[in-house]
Amino acid sequence: MRRDIMALKTWKPFLTVVSLQFGYAGLSIIAKFALDRGMSPHVLASYRHIVATIFIAPFAFFLDRKIRPKMTLPIFFKILLLGLLEPTIDQNLYYTGMKYTSATFTAAMTNVLPAFAFLMAWIFRLEKVNIRKIQSQAKILGTVVTVGGAMLMTVVKGPLIPLPWAHPSDNHQDSSNLGVKPDLTKGALLIATGCICWAGFVNLQAITLKSYPVELSLTAFICLMGSIESTIVALFIERGNPAAWSIQLDSKLLAAVYGGVICSGVGYYVQGVIMKTRGPVFVTAFNPLSMVIVAILGSIILAEVMYLGRILGAIVIVLGLYSVLWGKSKDEPANSFSDMDKELPLSNLQVVTFSLKANADMDTKDANVVTSRPTINDSV
Repeated sequence: MRRDIMALKTWKPFLTVVSLQFGYAGLSIIAKFALDRGMSPHVLASYRHIVATIFIAPFAFFLDRKIRPKMTLPIFFKILLLGLLEPTIDQNLYYTGMKYTSATFTAAMTNVLPAFAFLMAWIFRLEKVNIRKIQSQAKILGTVVTVGGAMLMTVVKGPLIPLPWAHPSDNHQDSSNLGVKPDLTKGALLIATGCICWAGFVNLQAITLKSYPVELSLTAFICLMGSIESTIVALFIERGNPAAWSIQLDSKLLAAVYGGVICSGVGYYVQGVIMKTRGPVFVTAFNPLSMVIVAILGSIILAEVMYLGRILGAIVIVLGLYSVLWGKSKDEPANSFSDMDKELPLSNLQVVTFSLKANADMDTKDANVVTSRPTINDSV
């Protein structure tokens, strides 16, 4: 039993991040479906974080009321910037880029995120880099290769790859949204710029958690600021177009609710918990899994097609990514998982194990005290 508990303890951060990637993959499909039916990407970003705020705020209010630290001006400005980087700038660029491309292309392009996150973590000294060590060289080389793979995806198209379940003869293009002409270059630039903002968000979140170590409250404040700022942006861009804000019981509502609850509310909180012990690069390291899921679901549900050049580019991105991950794995201490259990408890069994161990230690100490006392004969 104890061995099973320790195994679960070791794999818990991996399983958590993998679960997040399934959630992100689902949003890519749902969001693309809604965008193709005329939903404004700016309104989607706004609605998503309004829903996230409504969902996460009650949990933060009640669960953190006794441990929430005092809000200071520096922390407030960090939260203001966090709400601007990912909920506002990144989401607007990400969804707009998705309109010009496809869900699969967008998911593949976001694999440059770990490389950007590593560079920023290096700049802010959240990541260890020593040029003379092979693990640091692997990180730097992997970053360069990842960016090169993204460029390869954009520039090289190649022949169509036929899939047995896809139907490319249905006059499907990368963007089936009426009135939007597919533009890989523009879409790639928008997505890549969004990933830079996303990487900045992840690193700034790690920095903010050091001075404001309450993940639920921080998540609620980020969603609140993101909803305010993204709504201002959407109102400005969609001015004179009130129809853009209309929403019904359809894919548009599903995209807003799913993205707000799963990807913003739960996602920001969980990545904050993991980030405190594993760092910002680890949180972003599993993006290729989302790409694979989106590629399969996108070809089935959205009838998206695949080209050889994009597959080769995605492979290059993954190779570069895992060069970064290999270098990072060499820097990780063996006990790097221990602190995470304070935030994501395994079960009551783990508490019992530790209590039994503590009792055993106390019994040993008592025994030592008894044996160290002088006997009557010794005193005589």
